[in-house]
Amino acid sequence: MLHCDPLQALGEHQIHVEISDRFNRQSFPEIEQHIEALWSDRVTKEPWLFNGAKFRLHSAVLSVMEKGPVAEQAVQNLPQCGEGDQLESADKSSDRLAKDEQSYVLTLQLGLTSYKDYLGTNWSREAGNLQSHGQNECADPQAFLAQPLGVGAVMSTADGDVVLLRRSQKVAEAAGLLDIPGGHPEPKMLCPEVSEEAICVDLLQGKERAVVSEIFSSVCAEISDEVNVPVNSLSKPLFMGIALNHTSAGRPSAEFYVRCTLTTDEVRDFYRRGGPEAHESTDILFLSRAKMFQLNERSPLWSEMCPSAKGAVLLYQRVMPDY
Repeated sequence: MLHCDPLQALGEHQIHVEISDRFNRQSFPEIEQHIEALWSDRVTKEPWLFNGAKFRLHSAVLSVMEKGPVAEQAVQNLPQCGEGDQLESADKSSDRLAKDEQSYVLTLQLGLTSYKDYLGTNWSREAGNLQSHGQNECADPQAFLAQPLGVGAVMSTADGDVVLLRRSQKVAEAAGLLDIPGGHPEPKMLCPEVSEEAICVDLLQGKERAVVSEIFSSVCAEISDEVNVPVNSLSKPLFMGIALNHTSAGRPSAEFYVRCTLTTDEVRDFYRRGGPEAHESTDILFLSRAKMFQLNERSPLWSEMCPSAKGAVLLYQRVMPDY
């Protein structure tokens, strides 16, 4: 695991994006044939599936704005941190810089990908071979992978408890495990009149701030849909970092911290009423702040958590020690 000393998470205005075809997945004929074959087989079995467009994370570059020249720290291809979680942290050392939030800018380099490409690369049995090929051909093990950018939220109630959801046995990934609310920002939200298949990088040029806004707003939308709490009860998300899930070949998820004005009992009541995505989970659990900071690989609950939730917990512990 790579992390810095805790300072603070980043607000929406501190996140920038660069969108380019250069950040799309690399390709070669055999992998395209493999993706198409897998997708055809999957749709035959599950005809309700559709191939939604997703943002592809190529890399993230943290710029530290000091009085002198800008110092940039590229945060990519970090060492493994155990049980499939890898961390790219957005926290900084208070010994190095004053606590001035304007001193930090994180640039996300984004391309476009799709759900079909995800199933045929990151979620494929060929993922390991694709990573080896990427390392050999491009010096980047993720070059041929879809790498769709997900989002997740450590959501705290007014009582200071953190929300965990027990995933349904019917979901495709991490069935029955504990997770945090999360999902994906959607390029479709920025191109409402365009079909998913027709969305391309050119349509997103000049909309970089809108992309950042979609990433942040999608976090609250996912919480609202999965936990069934009103969006207006949620604070502005704070960006903690990016966790890489190695059960899906290093799939990235931006992890956020969000406060809710509702008490634990109120959140539980809203959840039990059901919501737009109630089918994705079967139960809600609450962990106190103290228990969140005690979680580690030796904790009994750890084995019940999915990789993305573990990554979010580790980020919370390092980036948000005073929250």
